[in-house]
Amino acid sequence: MELFMNFPLWAALIAIVFAQVVKIPIRFIATREFTPSLAFSTGGMPSSHSAAVTALTTGIGIVDGVTSTIFALSAVFSVITMFDASGVRRHAGEQAVVLNRLLKDFQLFFDGAKDWNRKEEYEKRKELKELLGHQPSEVFIGGITGILIAFLLYSFY
Repeated sequence: MELFMNFPLWAALIAIVFAQVVKIPIRFIATREFTPSLAFSTGGMPSSHSAAVTALTTGIGIVDGVTSTIFALSAVFSVITMFDASGVRRHAGEQAVVLNRLLKDFQLFFDGAKDWNRKEEYEKRKELKELLGHQPSEVFIGGITGILIAFLLYSFY
C-alpha cells in the first residue's frame, strides 16, 4: 500500500497519461485530423517522456528537497532523457523517412523492370516508424507539462 503513497511515481505516471492523451486534441486543432491512436504512439506534442521525467524530478524535489542526492540523480536522468528524445530518437525518425522513400523508389523500379505487380508480398512489407523522437519545442513543452502537473497534483496530495 505504500506504493500508492509514492507521490513522485504517481506524478510521473499521470504526466505520461496526460501528455499522451492531450496529443489527440492538439493534433485535431492543428490539422483537423482526429487520430485517437496518438495516445499510444511515440513522438508528437508534447513529449510524454519529458513530461514524465520532469514530473518525477519535480515530485522528488518537492518530497525530498532539491538538495537531496536522489533529486540530483533524477535531474541528470531527466536531462539525458530529454536530450535523447530531441536528438538521437528524432534523427532515427528522420532516417526512417529516407529509408522508407528508398524502399518505395526501389519497389517502383523493380516493379517496372520485372513486372512484380503480381507479387503481393512486396506490398505487405512493413515501413519503419518515422515518428520516433521530438522537436526541441515538443521536449520543452513536455518538460513544462511535467513540472506543472507535479505541482498541481501536490496541491491535492
